[in-house]
Amino acid sequence: MAPPAALARVISCCRLLPPPPLRPPPMLSTRLLRHRLAAAAASSSRPPLRFATAAAMSSSSSSAPKPNRLAAEHSPYLLQHAHNPVDWYPWGDEAFEKARKLDIPIFLSIGYSTCHWCHVMEVESFENEEVAKILNDWFVSIKVDREERPDVDKVYMTYVSALYGGGGWPLTVFLSPNLKPLMGGTYFPPDDKYGRPGFKSILRKVKEAWDTKRDALEKSGNVVIEQLRDALSAKASSQDVPNDVAVLYVDECVEKLASSYDPKFGGFGSAPKFPRPVEDCIMLYKFRKHMEAGQKSEAENIMKMVTHTLQCMARGGVHDHVGGGFHRYSVDECWHVPHFEKMLYDQGQIANAYLDTYVITGDEYYSSVARDILDYLRRDMIGEDGEIFSAEDADSAEYEGDARKKEGSFYVWTSQEIEDTLGENAELFKNHYYVKSSGNCDLSGMSDPHNEFSGKNVLIERKPGSLMASKYGKSVDEYYGILGECRQKLFDVRSKRPRPHLDDKVIVSWNGLAISAFARASQILKSGPPGTKFYFPVTGCDPVEYLQVAEKAANFIKEKLYDAGSKRLHHSYRNGPAKAPGFLDDYAFLINGLLDLFEYGGKMEWLLWAIELQVIQDELFLDKQGGGYFNTPGEDPSVLLRVKEDYDGAEPSGNSMAAINMVRLSSILDAAKSEGYKRNVEHLLAVFETRLKELGIALPLMCCAADMLTVPSRKQVVLVGDKASPEFQDMVVAAFSSYDPNRTVIQIDASKMEEMAFWESNNANIAQMARSSPSGKPAVAHVCQEFKCSPPVTSPGALRELLNKAVAAAGSAV
Repeated sequence: MAPPAALARVISCCRLLPPPPLRPPPMLSTRLLRHRLAAAAASSSRPPLRFATAAAMSSSSSSAPKPNRLAAEHSPYLLQHAHNPVDWYPWGDEAFEKARKLDIPIFLSIGYSTCHWCHVMEVESFENEEVAKILNDWFVSIKVDREERPDVDKVYMTYVSALYGGGGWPLTVFLSPNLKPLMGGTYFPPDDKYGRPGFKSILRKVKEAWDTKRDALEKSGNVVIEQLRDALSAKASSQDVPNDVAVLYVDECVEKLASSYDPKFGGFGSAPKFPRPVEDCIMLYKFRKHMEAGQKSEAENIMKMVTHTLQCMARGGVHDHVGGGFHRYSVDECWHVPHFEKMLYDQGQIANAYLDTYVITGDEYYSSVARDILDYLRRDMIGEDGEIFSAEDADSAEYEGDARKKEGSFYVWTSQEIEDTLGENAELFKNHYYVKSSGNCDLSGMSDPHNEFSGKNVLIERKPGSLMASKYGKSVDEYYGILGECRQKLFDVRSKRPRPHLDDKVIVSWNGLAISAFARASQILKSGPPGTKFYFPVTGCDPVEYLQVAEKAANFIKEKLYDAGSKRLHHSYRNGPAKAPGFLDDYAFLINGLLDLFEYGGKMEWLLWAIELQVIQDELFLDKQGGGYFNTPGEDPSVLLRVKEDYDGAEPSGNSMAAINMVRLSSILDAAKSEGYKRNVEHLLAVFETRLKELGIALPLMCCAADMLTVPSRKQVVLVGDKASPEFQDMVVAAFSSYDPNRTVIQIDASKMEEMAFWESNNANIAQMARSSPSGKPAVAHVCQEFKCSPPVTSPGALRELLNKAVAAAGSAV
């Protein structure tokens, strides 16, 4: 009997992968492997759609079983499984030694604490006594938090993706005692259905294969790992990429993105739609290049795509209108019904996209959305010591005492709830947010295919506020004021609901992304007109407060996740640093955040730490002969692959971020030091030259890095004076008043001996600018580009004019 169409679609999305043939897979060419992995990287970021019968899950059992080994762990995800009847082990020698001693296979399950389908598989299988007995009798079961051990996840996700063309979480892999993969998949239902094997059947088949065809299985695993090792540790065939080739990467990537643009609902590609801020990044980068080339109409076309996308995202249900921030993705094409989890790595990057768009357009709409995101983080996602937490779950109970969790329960509304809460303003609010008594998840056939949200509403704005204000005979300010008051009331009601699980793990890389956004907002948002009104959930705080958030987060990492002796980072923290070391992403993303803290906040300590971390990053991860950076230090023998990651997906790749960091550092330090950074970037780009040429759309941030490297001399804005003075701070705001990704801002107080000593040793030209600045002026700005400097200016207006004139002059010259 064939499954119903809706269920068949879910099965397909879940990638219920059958066991591979019990024979060595055919040899795959390196290029085929890399292209298959690139396609899989995109798909693995797309979790399965909700499944109506599995969306409601038990949050607790009636009698708590005896805790297993995971009860001693710190990871929220592992602790969620600490009372399963499965005899779980964490990743480590104890589990490996048991598998070798008993000579039995390992069952490896990888997920994360806010993963919806990980919860489903736990309830269906790992809390099931029959399944637990099979696992305990025949396997050594290991549970891994992918956010705590991304190095382990990368190995086995790469294996599943390479062999089957797709992946996702939960990740299910069977290993030999020597940790080589035998077969794998993602989510498995507990029982056989519709001709597809269930988890119990899979376990029995693996046991049978291990007993009867072990040699073939192990040989298969060895072959695949060796193929992957060859494919993913590519070495450059040359030391650099020719400039005339590098400049084409941005053009080709933008052209491909534009061809996938959705003119109706915004975004690039079709449903499900994910915010992918690196796409906005390269589009805005190309906008600037068009402007510098005097190509105004081409620049305007780019901006229409970006602004329409960002507006549709902010109006859609993927944006939490009541509490702020963005959910992970929308299941439909119109950004309406989301997968409701909230991830820190999204918030920081999306906020930066709105900040950049605000700088370009001057439209307060975009600055308000950026504030909305940052205020959500400040309110709900920051610990007492300034650490920024990782994620909020999609699932929660509908009411206190309910033993079942459902996706979106915390966020959706009935029409009656809104009427009871808002009273006389309910009708206005319902019309604005498309609220209906029957529920509003009807804008697309993909929004709610299983009728999970019948009678429920996900707030979405379908008409401009100005039009709606006119309809109700109110001024725009009055209308938005009413909406803000309504959102505040709904927020207060929502706060009494059972909250989704908070993953309070602190991850260095994700904190680095958020630090960048908070630091940049602290100056960019100062340029807003006086008297600007803000509406809940935006607080309207002084932007200086955002700088304080960024500095506290950076200080937390330095105090808790950094070893001053070895100068190394740990990857994550929860009740103490995790066992895992810092990975490439941790160093690269944090260095990026520290450079933004230095440029926007002005304190030298952040630049000094960034330079130091770059040295350690090179020592730990740089392939000095082959070029590029590995994702791990390579010191853990249980991690079978060292990968040179290049895919800019939900998060940028460590290599892309590292390349941009080194371009930025090269513009701060003198020629002797900057040449070393540039050589490393050139060598890195040469490693990925084929990918940049053939699949640049997968590497948008690296395309930008390649173009940045071709710029003869990045623009330097050197500000000299008393950093604490109002006049100096006004000059800093002016320095960031235009969008320019090829600009470096350096703040110097020439009266500080330590600062001047650093510049004397590391860039004598900048030290000379500071010494020669006109005396008696609280702030002086020097603007230098293409090896020449303009006469110094002493007012914010003059600096703005000088920076804007540079763009106009470039266009005129063309």
